[in-house]
Amino acid sequence: MPTIPCGGRWRGWMTGPLCAALAVVVLAPHAVGQGPPPGARDGEGVVAERMRLARERMVRDDLVAGGITDPRVLEAMRATPRHEFVPTPQRPLAYFDMALPIGEKQTISGIFVVAYMTEKLQPRPTDKVLEIGTGSGYQAAVLAPLVDTVYSIEISKPLGERAARTLERLGYRNVVTRIGDGFAGWAEHAPFDKIIVTCSPEDVPAPLVEQLADGGRMVIPVGERFDQTLVLLTKQGGQLVREALVPSLFVPMTGTAEEARRVQPDGSRPALENGGFETLLEGSDLPTAWYYGRQATLQTAADAPRGGRFLRLANDQPGRPAHIFQGFAVDGREIARLTITARIRGTGLRDGLAADEAPALAVQFFDERRSRSGRALVGPWRGSFEWHEATGSVGVPGWAREAILQVGLLGATGLLDVDDVRIEPVPR
Repeated sequence: MPTIPCGGRWRGWMTGPLCAALAVVVLAPHAVGQGPPPGARDGEGVVAERMRLARERMVRDDLVAGGITDPRVLEAMRATPRHEFVPTPQRPLAYFDMALPIGEKQTISGIFVVAYMTEKLQPRPTDKVLEIGTGSGYQAAVLAPLVDTVYSIEISKPLGERAARTLERLGYRNVVTRIGDGFAGWAEHAPFDKIIVTCSPEDVPAPLVEQLADGGRMVIPVGERFDQTLVLLTKQGGQLVREALVPSLFVPMTGTAEEARRVQPDGSRPALENGGFETLLEGSDLPTAWYYGRQATLQTAADAPRGGRFLRLANDQPGRPAHIFQGFAVDGREIARLTITARIRGTGLRDGLAADEAPALAVQFFDERRSRSGRALVGPWRGSFEWHEATGSVGVPGWAREAILQVGLLGATGLLDVDDVRIEPVPR
């Protein structure tokens, strides 16, 4: 689930009240196409139409507006029933641009992430594609109508078997799945025209490089657990050409890749990276370590509180998200509280559509299975004010093992400038 630039903005998760707003729609297993299946009851037909409209809105507001231009990719996203690939409790959120838990410590990537990676892959009808990390099966389903064959590997047996059943039930005949360690690739069917990796190793696995055909493309997130970069690798004359795309945050590649990881997160010493937004991803204007941004731009000014840059979040449509994220490890068994500090400046900040749509720093905590979460806020802030230091303290649940900090308007309107974001752990 990564961050994507478009016209000076970054795209990513949609969280909070906007997600809850869709929960009033009751989804049904049969709502997978443009209309009700043969013999469907009237209620199922209504749900199918709601699902179709939700996908149309998704393509229009999240993908086209975000910069996805490939018509084949847009049509694949429009036609693929994402709600069929998430657990029933998550189905009301299926067509919002957010990652969702699917069990076994894994998530289904956000909608824009899937479209962005698919577009960067440049899928062609004759392509043989290798996917590492079947997960729910959704990415494979999106690729299926765009290529000849998708070979997909999942290391988790329960997830892989569930995805295989879902893909078969929905009629995806050109997707071949198996249970295994994706680090080794699938030599039996190599070489592959395209390789897409939906989990993050610390480095690019050598077997995947070997199995990529000459002229082929690989899209893969690499790096430390909470500091990754989505990269595009192109094989030319046996040599790899590497292009850094955007900062990202994916679940780790388990198995061989995780066993070889040199830098492990330390939950006893939680900290943020690049809190002053000074370090940029090579060849871009994106800050390293921050991702999932939306309606966010970097500003340069001599009077920036820290260094020469600060982050600006701007929104003029109530309820629309404007934010940026960073993940970090935090062990609730050792850390009792986090003191969060930032330098902020506001102009015309007003609440959004709901009382809890107001500018703030939000921390979402997750347990070791990423299936349990809790949220805490520093803020909110309203009106107009000059640069000053805002600080607050949030409790860390004992079950917490990692967290994501969201800096944002959270559905409010106005302009919020942010710099020098820090966290200080308080031991138990």
